[in-house]
Amino acid sequence: MESLRSCVKQIQFADDMQEFTKFPTKTGRRSLSRSISQSSTDSYSSAASYTDSSDDEVSPREKQQTNSKGSSNFCVKNIKQAEFGRREIEIAEQDMSALISLRKRAQGEKPLAGAKIVGCTHITAQTAVLIETLCALGAQCRWSACNIYSTQNEVAAALAEAGVAVFAWKGESEDDFWWCIDRCVNMDGWQANMILDDGGDLTHWVYKKYPNVFKKIRGIVEESVTGVHRLYQLSKAGKLCVPAMNVNDSVTKQKFDNLYCCRESILDGLKRTTDVMFGGKQVVVCGYGEVGKGCCAALKALGAIVYITEIDPICALQACMDGFRVVKLNEVIRQVDVVITCTGNKNVVTREHLDRMKNSCIVCNMGHSNTEIDVTSLRTPELTWERVRSQVDHVIWPDGKRVVLLAEGRLLNLSCSTVPTFVLSITATTQALALIELYNAPEGRYKQDVYLLPKKMDEYVASLHLPSFDAHLTELTDDQAKYLGLNKNGPFKPNYYR
Repeated sequence: MESLRSCVKQIQFADDMQEFTKFPTKTGRRSLSRSISQSSTDSYSSAASYTDSSDDEVSPREKQQTNSKGSSNFCVKNIKQAEFGRREIEIAEQDMSALISLRKRAQGEKPLAGAKIVGCTHITAQTAVLIETLCALGAQCRWSACNIYSTQNEVAAALAEAGVAVFAWKGESEDDFWWCIDRCVNMDGWQANMILDDGGDLTHWVYKKYPNVFKKIRGIVEESVTGVHRLYQLSKAGKLCVPAMNVNDSVTKQKFDNLYCCRESILDGLKRTTDVMFGGKQVVVCGYGEVGKGCCAALKALGAIVYITEIDPICALQACMDGFRVVKLNEVIRQVDVVITCTGNKNVVTREHLDRMKNSCIVCNMGHSNTEIDVTSLRTPELTWERVRSQVDHVIWPDGKRVVLLAEGRLLNLSCSTVPTFVLSITATTQALALIELYNAPEGRYKQDVYLLPKKMDEYVASLHLPSFDAHLTELTDDQAKYLGLNKNGPFKPNYYR
């Protein structure tokens, strides 16, 4: 008994022994020009209402950096982080065996020889494996980031050290964002002939600022809902003068990246930023597409009470059949603990909704663009912004109510956590094949329109990933193939299958 008392004395949780260091906040606004489109930087940058220590450092744009080969054809946070970034890329390669397999199979043929690819995607270790695969297949690449918070600085440094012209760093301002895109496109003696985009900002910039370059592009590959929507708008208006591949709606993107990636990363992003417990929490997920389905599956598994908002009666019926209540946001906004947007739309969560939320409600976005939550409406004098963690802001109302805003309404998982490498391998392989297809297609195969990836390619991407699971496909007999009206080697689904 005495020893127990002694142990208790040693374990003291006195409040005065704990010190909590608050992140410094600063007020004041920086004048930022509006972008030429509804881009992934549509809300004001974080520097509009506060800065943290990183804002006081010298901008990468003002640094003179060279890699070990003497090249300065890049702009990253710190080229000295290249060795660390190289390790990250090598780790990612271990779980992206299909992409490495594609690299080895096609390396001798160099199917992208002569391709000059300008890219705008998330710059992570997984994307770096894709970029280096494209280079191994003969392409020259220049790259920028599609999101100001998702860039892994050390990976960008490793790419720059390897000779890729990369212009990106974590925490760019809006001006930086467009400057980086422009540096990728506007290069003396180098003109892009292929575009790989995620969100449509790069495509829109080339279309608006460099129409002569745009007309000479041989193909565009786009992987996001937002970017694909823009491409269809251009096509409908008769302004799309190059063929484009809609990778977002390929089966290998929709059913894997959108669904499984979000199912595994939504909880990671929320836990890292807020330490929230989900059991019994009331959550509303706006949108029940593949991203919404993945998020809801994860939340339901941890015991959260999940509501869905939907505009599509088919998706709404799916939500009902999966056991979720389909509601209007106004009906539940006062009672929910977490609001998650994944619609690809704009102004899904408005200032009126934010005003009605309960204290400590968590608000975040899982869609590509930051237009879903009206963050701009919160930049008003009566509200106080307090940065409590990296990518976590408390927006405080005059009565003391707080709303917890994550990543300033930008993509939660890539801004605040990581995403599963294996799933990204599927998307990256799909993107690589789409680029190879468009670049090598004979003249006339693809008109000035938006196309879906041929189903045969979808199936090929899937087959490349099956060995990781030691999965063995059954082969049709000749009689079975004739009965089904299929080729024994596929494709096994029609092109309209989703």
